[in-house]
Amino acid sequence: MKASTIFIFYMVFFINPILGEAKIKTQISGQVMDSQGVALPFANVALVEVESEKLITGTVSEDNGKFDFSTSQKGTFQLKVTSIGFQPFLSDPFEVENDESRDFGKIVLQEETADLGEVTVRSSRPEVIIQADKTIVNVEGTVMAEGSTALDVIGRSPGVYVDSDGNINLNGRSGVIVLIDDRQTYMSAADLANFLRSMPADNIKSIEVINSPSSRYDAEGSGGVINIRLKKNTMNGVNGSVQVGHQYNGLNTPFTGATVNVRSGKWTTNASLNYNEWARIIDLDIYRRFQVEGGLSNFDQEANINIRRRNLFFNGGADYQINDKHSVGMSIQASGSDGPDRGLSLTNISNPNTADLNFLEAVNNNETNSQRIFTNLHYIGNLDTLGTKITSDIDITRMETGSLGFLDNSYWLNERVNQESDRIRTDNDMLYTIYTAKVDFTKPFKNGNVIETGIKGSWVRSDNNLDIQRGVTGELLRPDPNSNMFIYNENVLAGYVNYKGKFSDKFEYQAGLRGEHSDITGNSVTLNQVNEQRYFDLFPSAFLKQNVSENYNIVYNYNRRITRPNYRLLNPFVFYVDPLTTERGNPNLQPQYAQNFEMSHNIKNAYQITLAYGRITNSFNQIMSQNEETRESVFQVQNLDRADNFSLRFTLPFELTEWWSTSNMLQVYYNRFQSPLGDEMLDMEQWSGMVRTQHNITLPKGFKMEIMGLYLSPFLEGQAKIRGVGWVDAGVTKSFKDDKISLTVNATDVFRTQVFRVNVLFDQIDTSVQQYNSNQAIRFTLRYKFNRGENFNVRSRSGSSEEQQRLE
Repeated sequence: MKASTIFIFYMVFFINPILGEAKIKTQISGQVMDSQGVALPFANVALVEVESEKLITGTVSEDNGKFDFSTSQKGTFQLKVTSIGFQPFLSDPFEVENDESRDFGKIVLQEETADLGEVTVRSSRPEVIIQADKTIVNVEGTVMAEGSTALDVIGRSPGVYVDSDGNINLNGRSGVIVLIDDRQTYMSAADLANFLRSMPADNIKSIEVINSPSSRYDAEGSGGVINIRLKKNTMNGVNGSVQVGHQYNGLNTPFTGATVNVRSGKWTTNASLNYNEWARIIDLDIYRRFQVEGGLSNFDQEANINIRRRNLFFNGGADYQINDKHSVGMSIQASGSDGPDRGLSLTNISNPNTADLNFLEAVNNNETNSQRIFTNLHYIGNLDTLGTKITSDIDITRMETGSLGFLDNSYWLNERVNQESDRIRTDNDMLYTIYTAKVDFTKPFKNGNVIETGIKGSWVRSDNNLDIQRGVTGELLRPDPNSNMFIYNENVLAGYVNYKGKFSDKFEYQAGLRGEHSDITGNSVTLNQVNEQRYFDLFPSAFLKQNVSENYNIVYNYNRRITRPNYRLLNPFVFYVDPLTTERGNPNLQPQYAQNFEMSHNIKNAYQITLAYGRITNSFNQIMSQNEETRESVFQVQNLDRADNFSLRFTLPFELTEWWSTSNMLQVYYNRFQSPLGDEMLDMEQWSGMVRTQHNITLPKGFKMEIMGLYLSPFLEGQAKIRGVGWVDAGVTKSFKDDKISLTVNATDVFRTQVFRVNVLFDQIDTSVQQYNSNQAIRFTLRYKFNRGENFNVRSRSGSSEEQQRLE
């Protein structure tokens, strides 16, 4: 059965059940604030029947403190608002008799003041929160996050798969853009992976997985958006934490860090400094077969690569509340990384016409370093009581990377005598600077509709100098013709408008349009080759929410998006992996475009069934080719005509007992890639699946445990078939001294099953790869939380996990 037939069958017979007649609803809204006028997110808002004290419905306040929900029941009710560290709010009784809206305006919660030596604050929240437009994965305070990196926690998010090189896929699609607090990083995939490995998970509050972004977001990212929310200071007074830990995966890697938060009067500041080491032992086996006269020539390669990085990461910020309507602030991120790569590979080459064996030994020694500093200045203005807001941001980013490597190769026949040798020296330095500025304006109307609009400009420049020298070992090295100096400039000007409203209580909608003008120039100074791309594109988005009942809604999404080739992909460089393997840039690479459709069934704001379809034109894929004469394998990112993706995803959280909760995701998806490739036509398709389950267990005597398991069935990426892979991670933590001290033990890839296997069988190519990255590890983390001041107010961004899962 064709995928399109299955899609239509599912749409008609399973997706649109009518669960009941639509009922007239009363809309209830408001905003939760503290006594200083600061919005309170994650406050529990409940509608309670006066006579029976029964919970009818409710919600959780958003990041701006606002809440909005509806009820179809009539009667006498009270609104109850609670947040840990604050006194509960209970409204006067009120009648609900018709469909009129009821706006409670600003609800001010009074802080509970207590001596922290006598008070233990405990709060929990669901690991995964399902919202109509995104999935939020809570990272802060979780067992598995202790001692982890940002890339680790992204890889544990629902629908996300991170491959052995750090490339990120979402729901079976590549082209995923990673934001940090809604801001682009503008890095290549390799640089981004290294940066995320340097960022401790301890700095992260949550991960937002956005499959269908609205026009408010940059159009970049055809595969979806992953937004990293960093922690903000949410407590009055002075507080913070210090951590120290150690990991062993065959190599020893220490890590340590400290965080300090200060909130006093109109000032809120925070700073964190972390040091960690990241190390891997990569075992790599590559088997290549070449057609020669008389049969097949086999290239059997075994490699061992030892990588170590020393990372330093600083994150800090300050906000000043000018008055109850206006605030300004700044934030700084600074990171540095350096370390060696040491590789040794041995290749034996057989020929069907002789019994002789040729051998090639390659020794690779590489030193790398990188430094990045990011600065943001921002302003927030709340212009009226309806929620009219204007925000502006100016960002400046500067990043430098460098690597110096020596590849020493030795060749011999049968026995290691009379060997020949040569050396390749590679020196690669890169500098890029990024300037961005944007203004966003939000205007709510009295009828509840909202218009959003904004403009943005970004200016990117990258200077890349690749110097290659090669020659016979012991002799003077000579310049290689593949050396290259490349200058890349990218300027993007954008504007958008987005409108939210309601057709009725049953239907809510959102429609947006974003326009982006791109001006890109790639200049290979060495080759005297200039490649210019200028284009203007429109990116529409649409959102429709059908409220079938109080506990069930259907959300329909559509958007059009783009992924532009970055400086590394467009640079016509040649990078030597070994004498038989090279990686090459592609100055002719065109942007890829995606059109995405998604339909989600949300039940009780906890369970979700999502059906999605996406088509990408000019799809980016790493293509392998080979030279039958020289036996050289070449890897290059190229455009494929089209890539189609269907996916069906089930999100199923359960409270098994009072002490055991679980979050589960089951996904089935289909990929098909079609394009002329050389003299052949590529047409490959495959059905695949992913299962992810996470268990949170409260053990006796204050112990907590988390277990996460993931299995990904065989799947397709361009011309490559990736075999199935799965693994299990686990962690346990124990707190002491009123939760001030905690000790956490984590184990990753417990059964050593996270082995990546790839096969490429296309045209004349017959290659198999197996790689293991020493993911099996044990990690110990000791953390101490501190606070100063006899009395100050405790705030928390979370409430009871059980209550939040009950509320709509």
